[in-house]
Amino acid sequence: MRYKLVMFDFDGTLADTLPWFFSAVNRMADKHGFNRIETADVETLRGYSARQLVEHLGVPAWKFPRIGIDIRRLTAEDIQQICPFEGIGEMLRGLSDRGVVLAVVTSNTYDNVRHVLGAEHATLIRYYECGTSLFGKRGKLRSVLKKSGFRPSRAIFIGGEIRDIEAARAEDVPFGAVA
Repeated sequence: MRYKLVMFDFDGTLADTLPWFFSAVNRMADKHGFNRIETADVETLRGYSARQLVEHLGVPAWKFPRIGIDIRRLTAEDIQQICPFEGIGEMLRGLSDRGVVLAVVTSNTYDNVRHVLGAEHATLIRYYECGTSLFGKRGKLRSVLKKSGFRPSRAIFIGGEIRDIEAARAEDVPFGAVA
């Protein structure tokens, strides 16, 4: 296998968080006074970058810290509603059995990621870089590369958002997109 280190985003890549996310955003919109996500807009918004989504919702930057705290709290409260995509455990096991080093780079929390993956699969992950800010994945990718000792060409970052692609490109790490 060409890649010795596979780094995964969590939300929307390993875990099916999209339905929960849209519901959570609307709860935050009601609480913090920004635009809600309407059902008719969901498919369009899926193609938006994080910055475009924030602009569409009309969220002022000064509200980010409070909303981030509330979203993390809400995620922990609703964690039972979030599950890995079908086959994720087997995929992680297969990569690990072939000697691939696994990492998770996510804005979600360490505890949430481990809970959703379950004890058996969470132990397959060697590096966790959790709690990144909305625009802070580049530094977390760099951190995993440094800790693991792998060159960017020997690693790949798998994700599903434009900001994931941008972070990988900025660190010269190959990128794989999920559908």
